[in-house]
Amino acid sequence: MARAPFQVLVYPYYPAPHCEFEYLLLKRSDAAYWQGIAGGGEGSETPLEAAKRETLEETGIPKDSRFLQLITVLPILATEFRDSHFWGRKVCMIPQYCFGVLPKEKEIVPSSEHVDYEWLMYEEAYHLMKYEGNKIALWELDKRLKKGETG
Repeated sequence: MARAPFQVLVYPYYPAPHCEFEYLLLKRSDAAYWQGIAGGGEGSETPLEAAKRETLEETGIPKDSRFLQLITVLPILATEFRDSHFWGRKVCMIPQYCFGVLPKEKEIVPSSEHVDYEWLMYEEAYHLMKYEGNKIALWELDKRLKKGETG
């Protein structure tokens, strides 16, 4: 199936003591950096459908979990993706839609795309991540969760 010209980024979160939250980060097997669940849309998927599929594929978290779409939408250079030539010459940037997801339990089954995973408090997760845009999305999710939003 053809990759759609958008990306999704999903952060699983889980309640922790004192109105805090833990966030799941995964260490990529191909580049050895930490991030949330990330992947591209396929065919005519909506961003939410892609987020649910990627979350299931990369962690085993079911599609019927509670997803929270973030306001943060990040631009990514189309040239970062090997399939970008299918999108045409006019597509130079694609949007990355961001989500949080509350799984029913913390146990996950990571895919072969990842060599490790950790549930971390916000500050630890924030400082482990490579990309500034990923940090912005995590910041928004943390602020919204602490205000009582859960999707």
